[in-house]
Amino acid sequence: MEQVPTSAAAKPPENVRLGILSMLLAMALMTIMNALAKILAESYPLGEVTFFRNLFALLPAVAMVAAAGGRSCLHTDHWQGHLWRAIVGLASMVLLFWAYHLMPLANAVAISYSAPLFLTALSVPLLGERVGAFRWGAVAVGFAGVLIMVQPGAGMLDRGALVALTAAVCYALAMIAMRQLGRTEKPVTTVFYFTVVSTLLSALALPFGWTTPDGHALALMAGMGIAGGGAQYFSTRAYSLARAVVVGPFSYASLIYATILGWLVWGDVPAPHVIVGATVVIGSGLLILYRETRRAAASPSKPCTTPSGAGPIRTA
Repeated sequence: MEQVPTSAAAKPPENVRLGILSMLLAMALMTIMNALAKILAESYPLGEVTFFRNLFALLPAVAMVAAAGGRSCLHTDHWQGHLWRAIVGLASMVLLFWAYHLMPLANAVAISYSAPLFLTALSVPLLGERVGAFRWGAVAVGFAGVLIMVQPGAGMLDRGALVALTAAVCYALAMIAMRQLGRTEKPVTTVFYFTVVSTLLSALALPFGWTTPDGHALALMAGMGIAGGGAQYFSTRAYSLARAVVVGPFSYASLIYATILGWLVWGDVPAPHVIVGATVVIGSGLLILYRETRRAAASPSKPCTTPSGAGPIRTA
């Protein structure tokens, strides 16, 4: 989940090259995490896969806390906000892992690009934000791209596409919660409590479905969690090194990574309509990102929050 950690006045000088490299690395790690989740979901219950993803992600989360100053950065007076953010974020994670199991990896990632569109639409009733004609136009174009990808017909949406779209809606709600928390909380605080609460909540599902993992599966689960936590760290670092308008578009590299990995591991090749639809959605997302960046620049006193116009769902 990308977050801008500080206000512009407190940010160090930009390092664009390192920021871009950090984002590309974050997307590579996220793709590895998603691929491992898809592999593990073939043999293990979804709740168990989600639990171990969160459990092992505690390792990089604790490292982030240590690097940010230790226990002092964990103080919060907004427990309800952290709990709600964890609930909707965990729901998004579970649904997206399920979508990976139901459909090709690249297709699920492409549909996840619709999350910023839902975020823009939901920010009006839930955050009271004003969305002008420019951004509404970008949202309309983006949803047209979603329709191209999912191709609803007489049978409506197939189950995988419907699950992926629901995951995108849940992630949009999580992003709104992050925006609200971002007014008072440090990014590392939100990341840490999300990981802790998600681990505890996902543990509740273990009695209803458990398959004891062997050594190989446990190693894959550890790699999945650490990759997810690493993706969180490097995406956060990317936004601390350079402006969102610079590094945000590089989050779309995840679709390239997912396409390559899906082809190498499962022999999946995205259909032409998926590629066309994803291109439309990405274009609309970049327009929203551009507009958000201009608005932020015009209101320097407004606290920086999570960029809303770029990138797929972050399950990190």
